[in-house]
Amino acid sequence: MPSSLPPGLPIIPDSGDGAGRGADAEPFPMSEADFEAAVRDALDRIPPELAKTMNNVAIFIEDDYTPQPGEDPDTVLLGLYEGVPLTERDSWWDAGSLPDRITIFRQPILDICASREDVIEEVTVTVVHEIAHHFGIGDERLHELGWG
Repeated sequence: MPSSLPPGLPIIPDSGDGAGRGADAEPFPMSEADFEAAVRDALDRIPPELAKTMNNVAIFIEDDYTPQPGEDPDTVLLGLYEGVPLTERDSWWDAGSLPDRITIFRQPILDICASREDVIEEVTVTVVHEIAHHFGIGDERLHELGWG
């Protein structure tokens, strides 16, 4: 997926009740192509003024997160930002730095969703959440804003 984002509309988080699905529920069946389209659509909705300020970011989709050594083996992530937030970069940062990486994890999202609309909403929230980390916004503030 390209690191430059096309124009889009502002996103307003849904004020749903946040209720998840039961542990024995089957994952929502969605093809990889449809899931990738949901991620592209979420990226398309990023306002162009914001998208233009993103710098050196690559977006990936993977099936699942693999906990790292020392992490709880039951760790489940919907998305992950790896990199140096814009707020922490200084003049040396551009000299040979690898792109920041945002990964959206397909299976955990499908596991908690009951419909196509749920998947689209959860993908959107996850994409916005991880992009916010690129801009230096932490989890606590994102939860306060309804993007947790």
